[in-house]
Amino acid sequence: MTILTVFRSRLRPEAEVAYHTLAVEMSQLASETPGFLEEKTFVAGDGERVTLVLFADSFSHAAWRDHPRHREAQDIGKQSLYSEYQIYSAEID
Repeated sequence: MTILTVFRSRLRPEAEVAYHTLAVEMSQLASETPGFLEEKTFVAGDGERVTLVLFADSFSHAAWRDHPRHREAQDIGKQSLYSEYQIYSAEID
């Protein structure tokens, strides 16, 4: 079953450059993970960002989710990049 992750966030004003650098790296990490299907990011007029990531199955999703560099990037985001964020994951057909 395909796994969809929805990541909603708002950046701190001073974090734009650091975010972009890390986002490019994390996008590459996701795309290189076996089972990766697709990633898309949207930015709303009010500054909210939404990233959708699809993996072929729960095993490939877990490999990406638990990758040490991805975990490190999550910590960096929580500590210094995001003023708010939410993450949702679900199995979809």
